[in-house]
Amino acid sequence: MVPLKQDIFGVRIDSLTRQQAAQAGAALLDQPDFHYAVTPNPEFLLAAEKDPEFRAILNGADLTLPDGIGVIYAARILGRPLQGRVTGIDFAGDMLARLQATGGRLYLLGAKPGVAQLAGENIVRQYPGLVLCGTRDGYFQDPEAVAREIAQAKPDLLFVCLGAPKQEKWIAQWGPLTGARLAIGLGGVLDVYSGQVERAPERFQKLGLEWAYRLWKQPSRIGRMAKLPLVLVKAAKGRVTKGD
Repeated sequence: MVPLKQDIFGVRIDSLTRQQAAQAGAALLDQPDFHYAVTPNPEFLLAAEKDPEFRAILNGADLTLPDGIGVIYAARILGRPLQGRVTGIDFAGDMLARLQATGGRLYLLGAKPGVAQLAGENIVRQYPGLVLCGTRDGYFQDPEAVAREIAQAKPDLLFVCLGAPKQEKWIAQWGPLTGARLAIGLGGVLDVYSGQVERAPERFQKLGLEWAYRLWKQPSRIGRMAKLPLVLVKAAKGRVTKGD
């Protein structure tokens, strides 16, 4: 299956349902060579406009999944609707379930010291069929040394949680050296799996209001959350400019 891509401010987003994304990710894990997936939200789109390297990395991904509800709304306003939102944490869970079924190997990179290890312990309890082959925090000076360290662990799946665009740039440059079959840039996912951050209740998820729940829990995120309306206004202006 070749995913349909929609151009949203220069970033080509895959139009997939969650189930289709899971199938596509599983297919990548079944292949022997290196692949990577990214999960853009409105911050990514605005940053990619000013950073050509970041934009090229997003567009070079095997899967570019719309994580933020703002991406979905912007696509709709532009007249380029996507089939649905595929959050990074949902896609991560689907890939973990795949490893559970195949006995695959997982490596976790990122977050503060101790968080990746705690996240790994919780993941293994939830998916006992997979192998946690290593963890490392995101505080390091030599990226090549870290990539070689990961390669020694022989992972199938690699979660890279360094924050955007650092994680995507690290994946693009050093991911192939790790020997992983699939690397995914996942921001704060390890904080959630470790229990340090609580995910929004399901009713918020279904309504596309996870951002509101996180803002309520973490008011300091107000600057980041402001990117959502900026993207929507930009999309509306873009549509008007094109005379739609």
